[in-house]
Amino acid sequence: MTRPRPRLRARRTAKGESMENRVLYLVRHGKIRQEDDQRRYIGQIDLPLAEEGRRQADHLRRRMEHAEIGAAYCSDLTRSRETAEIAAGGRFEVIVRQDLREISMGEWEGRTLGDVARQFPQEYKARGEDIAGFRVPGGESFVECARRAVSAFEDIVARSTGNVLIVGHAGVNRLLLCHLLGMPVANLFRIGQDYSCLNIIQSSNSGYQVRLINGRSRSGGR
Repeated sequence: MTRPRPRLRARRTAKGESMENRVLYLVRHGKIRQEDDQRRYIGQIDLPLAEEGRRQADHLRRRMEHAEIGAAYCSDLTRSRETAEIAAGGRFEVIVRQDLREISMGEWEGRTLGDVARQFPQEYKARGEDIAGFRVPGGESFVECARRAVSAFEDIVARSTGNVLIVGHAGVNRLLLCHLLGMPVANLFRIGQDYSCLNIIQSSNSGYQVRLINGRSRSGGR
């Protein structure tokens, strides 16, 4: 028997009223500055935008300059905050929230994938077998990160009015989209989230509808 897909119910505002028709723009930050191009577990390491990342954020500003946005929300990590401030261009307030941070990768942060596979072979294998529930020592699992990110998202929706911009991270954005689409957390890497990509979520009394995923501009990048 096919299990019915969960219905995304309309949320209530802080005053208990149903949600208005609005658009939620969910963006990943621009390209970060790194010493090399090796794939690393970045997690919550506080890295700034590279020059290319700043150009991506400025292109996002120009792409969205005619969108009526009341406020932007971002994490307190520099790459998210810089992207939000550049994209806002002084047109609307940027509100910083620690609970929008990327997943914490604990003791693996800063290490390359190859280094982790060699130094922690059992843990690396265990994570591959349970990508949703495995917790890196000193870090958090994707299930735990999802709980934090969804709570932050719902609080933003409840406390704000009008269209909003949320500048998140690859992992956090994937988890939010999994939640909105009714997908298991274990499937998060089926969703692409390139640097400075745009996801568009329509919100109304009937619930949420994801209108765009990983929308990339010519200035975007992986």
